[in-house]
Amino acid sequence: MRYYDIEVAGTKRALKLCPINQDLCIAAFLILGDTELTVNCAAALLERAPKYDFLLTAEAKSIPLVQEMARQNGDAHYIVARKGRKLYMDNPICVGVKSITTEKDQKLYVDQEEMEQMRGKRILIVDDVISTGRSLQALEEIAAAAGADVVGKMAVLAEGDAASRTDISYLEKLPLFNGKGEPLPFD
Repeated sequence: MRYYDIEVAGTKRALKLCPINQDLCIAAFLILGDTELTVNCAAALLERAPKYDFLLTAEAKSIPLVQEMARQNGDAHYIVARKGRKLYMDNPICVGVKSITTEKDQKLYVDQEEMEQMRGKRILIVDDVISTGRSLQALEEIAAAAGADVVGKMAVLAEGDAASRTDISYLEKLPLFNGKGEPLPFD
């Protein structure tokens, strides 16, 4: 088993390297279930966050992160784009997304009531790791369909080429790895 050591928001973790194919591995950043890491990353992101009305994220790993950000900031509500249509959803919007960490194409759903809540509001999109940016793009499409203003896009980690993006704010860079587990250079 191979690992990559990282320190994020004053918290050290060893991230397990997982092969995508024979030539590429990613380091698995698991904030879900890690209270210390979640609390520390939420505080660090809030220090950099622009003024916003709602946090928006995709199900599931970043849910505790936005919940903790909302708690620390005294927010009453945040919005989660769900990976499946739920019975309580009336006339939801659906946007497709293909993530690097998921084998099949996914869909993100937001209920019409939450879409109305976002209309004309300042939205801060938050994710745990940004790699290809496809999840971010799907969340931006949702916000646009709601008539909301995306005031920022944030993540704990920017993986690979995402680290050179100027339209996102993140806490640390995370390299991609070759098939031998060696970090690839950032562009």
